[in-house]
Amino acid sequence: MLGFAAGIAATSTGHRHPKVIEAVQRQMQVFTHTCFHVAPYETYVDLAERLNALTPGDFARKTMPATTGAEAVENAVKMARAFTGRSGVIAFNGAFHGRMSLGMALTGKVAPYSRFRRHAARGPSRPCPQPMTRVSVAQAVAHLEALFASSADPRRVAAIIVKPVQGEGGFNIAPPEFLAALRRICDTHDIVLIGDEIQAGMARNGRMFRFQHSGIAPDLVTMAKGLAGGVPLPAVTGRPGSSMRRPPADWVAPMPATLWQLRRRW
Repeated sequence: MLGFAAGIAATSTGHRHPKVIEAVQRQMQVFTHTCFHVAPYETYVDLAERLNALTPGDFARKTMPATTGAEAVENAVKMARAFTGRSGVIAFNGAFHGRMSLGMALTGKVAPYSRFRRHAARGPSRPCPQPMTRVSVAQAVAHLEALFASSADPRRVAAIIVKPVQGEGGFNIAPPEFLAALRRICDTHDIVLIGDEIQAGMARNGRMFRFQHSGIAPDLVTMAKGLAGGVPLPAVTGRPGSSMRRPPADWVAPMPATLWQLRRRW
């Protein structure tokens, strides 16, 4: 049961995989905590380089590890806002983006989060193509374009965040043509496209990231869950020109080094 439930898509290598256990034990003999901004260490750089190489896109990439998936989402949005100088963020109905304040604000679900979401500053949430609600790709794109034409000036939108596969929303798979349309819209309006691969990523869909099936690349990709086989290890990887113009210390507080060591080559 523990292996089947996978910690809500976290233990992708199986429950108590011996190589994960060995990596944790090995690291505990070295050090348990430090801050890369104060005392850099090799495995942090190794992790970043490996994620840069794995993440899709024909452009240079940089990686910033984090401590939770929600923190990865919040930092991706923070990067997009800092780069564009805009504040608006558009998400989609049915998507879950984390339990922190910004993640709740981006989450397009009423139950079971309504009592928490009412305290968060909400942005626009748009329909996402799915058979259950009979929303087509053309209709979803039209909703987004209507939003830009009426109440959300695209010149004030920093990012569009989308999950290529919604988990809590009902395991809805975003059609490749919808993701391609979002890429075109973001390119047209200089909006940062954030791909939330926290649950769908790490080879759960036949390739390392679900976006790779669509033929497009987000500017920023958030990942977690399966990244470290059940140990908390999220990250944001993306295009340097659209996000990471400042040192990592500007984005995130000190993080436990134990987690990065898990990415040593097994």
